[in-house]
Amino acid sequence: MFIGEYQHTLDAKGRLFIPARFREGLGTGFVVTKGLDHCLFLYSRAEWEQLEQKLRKLPFARADARAFMRLFFSGAAELEADKQGRVLLPAGLREYARLDKEVMVLGVSSRVEIWAREEWERYSSEAADAYEEIAEKIVDYDLDF
Repeated sequence: MFIGEYQHTLDAKGRLFIPARFREGLGTGFVVTKGLDHCLFLYSRAEWEQLEQKLRKLPFARADARAFMRLFFSGAAELEADKQGRVLLPAGLREYARLDKEVMVLGVSSRVEIWAREEWERYSSEAADAYEEIAEKIVDYDLDF
């Protein structure tokens, strides 16, 4: 399980330091792809394979399912961290996520998300304003918090 948030900086070559705690959960090789809300998703290979099996069940005849699959899988890349714990993020994915210099690396349960710092601050501020309202809509009342 991935939790927490860390602020890091992209270097001039587009490399990003992945926190050691996240590298442990991701393993030696992992997959990055276009996420939602203009962030990137990082998955361990095992989690990626499980997700891929679920997505294979989407109805092929639906245009929206085909479009999602094309964008999700065509933008994916396999990564490995170097000895310093850095990964080289592909240029197309950096552009998609609007990554420039300041980056947030977030643990979100089964995946790691990579956000441009400004985008994350904007998104989290907007979501925080509606946090209780969102919780009321999606959280089962039988859960203990």
